[in-house]
Amino acid sequence: MAGILYLVPTPIGNLGDMSQRMIDTLAEADFIAAEDTRVSLKLLNHLGLKKPMVSYYRHNTETGGQNVLNRLLAGESCALVTDAGTPAISDPGEELVKLCADNGVEVISIPGPCALVTALSVSGLPTGRFTFEGFLPMNKKNRKAHLLSLTGEQRTMIFYEAPHKLSATLADLRDTFGGERRISLCRELTKLHEEVRRTTLDEAVAWYEANSPKGEFVLVVEGAQPVEEESVSPEDGLALVERYRAEGLSLRDAARRAAEETGLSRKELYDRALGKK
Repeated sequence: MAGILYLVPTPIGNLGDMSQRMIDTLAEADFIAAEDTRVSLKLLNHLGLKKPMVSYYRHNTETGGQNVLNRLLAGESCALVTDAGTPAISDPGEELVKLCADNGVEVISIPGPCALVTALSVSGLPTGRFTFEGFLPMNKKNRKAHLLSLTGEQRTMIFYEAPHKLSATLADLRDTFGGERRISLCRELTKLHEEVRRTTLDEAVAWYEANSPKGEFVLVVEGAQPVEEESVSPEDGLALVERYRAEGLSLRDAARRAAEETGLSRKELYDRALGKK
C-alpha cells in the first residue's frame, strides 16, 4: 500500500506559528522532502526532531520528484516542506502533488502559514475576490505583457517581490494601473520588523526612491473599478425591432433578437411594437 504525501507549512518568520499538528506530522513522517535541507535542519533542531531528508527544489523536480514518488509507492510517508510558507503555493511542490495525484498517491495538506493570505487579510483592501500573481516575469517584455493583461482585473491582486527589485516593480505597476491605485506593501510578515504600508502607487514609488527597501515583500494591489455599462432605453430597443422588421424578420423574431442584444424584455419589446404600451 502506498504511503501518504503530507504538505507541511513552515513559519514565514515567527517560529511560534508552528502548530501541534504540523510538528506531529513532521515527527511521524518516514522522511522529509525539503527545498533547502540546511534551512529545514535548523527548524528540526528547534523542534528537537531528527529525520532523514532529501532535497526537492525547482532545479531537480524531475529526478527529485521521481525519487520521492518511488518511496511513497513503496509504502513510506513523506512530509514536504519549503523554506517558508505552504508547499505547492508559488512553489515546485505543485509538480510533486500532480505527480502523486497522477499515480494514485494520497496527498494531505496541513493548514498553516501562508504569506499571501496573511498579507491579504491585513491589507485593508477587498478580500472577497482576489488573484494571486506570485513573482512577475524577469524578462521586461514578458513582464509588460503580463501586467497589461491585468489592466481590467477587478479583483484584488497579490504579488511577491524581493527588496532589490521592488522599486522597478512599483514603477511598472504605477505605469500600468495609474498612480492613484491603492496598494498595501506588507514587509517582513510575522518577523520583528513587520510593517504594513497602505498607500497609493505614486506615493509608494516616491517613498522607496528615498528609502532603501529591506526584507521580503507581499504587494496587495487594488483591482480596477467596474466599468458602468450604458443602459439601453426601451425606445432604443423598439428602434432595433423596427430595423429588423425592415430587414424581413417577423415581429416575434425581431423582438427576440433585439432582446438578446439589448438585455431588454422580449415581451415588452413585442408589446410596444404592437402598440400595446
